[in-house]
Amino acid sequence: MRAMAASAFFALIGSAWAQETPVGLWRNIDDKTHQPKAEIRVVETAGVISARIEKRLTAGAKPEDRCTKCEDDRKDMPLLGLEIIRQVKKTDEPGVWGGGEILDPENGRTYRATLRVIEGGRKLEVRGSFGPFGRTQTWLRAE
Repeated sequence: MRAMAASAFFALIGSAWAQETPVGLWRNIDDKTHQPKAEIRVVETAGVISARIEKRLTAGAKPEDRCTKCEDDRKDMPLLGLEIIRQVKKTDEPGVWGGGEILDPENGRTYRATLRVIEGGRKLEVRGSFGPFGRTQTWLRAE
């Protein structure tokens, strides 16, 4: 009986922790068409967040598509598996990660990244900015 109670307790704590972190699989939505664009896997290694495109969902997406507009080490790398978020770390603000960069593979530019977990972990606000300018997307948790 105690073992069952302990298992239930740790399962609840684990699911609560998962809701407070950007780690997991997310679906981003195209700003113009409002259709799902990709599934992106966010991972944490030694306190640092990164993310890769795990699945492309747009019509006409091909496995051989590459980041032709990228100008760094991702130049001409396949979009599938491409690392689009790098070096993001937990901030002092609850539910917020920042300080790294996010890549827009459509134009090859990188932006300062801020990730904010919202709505109990069901959504992730992803902001890419340069100076006072930027854009925020809301990603939906896929798992």
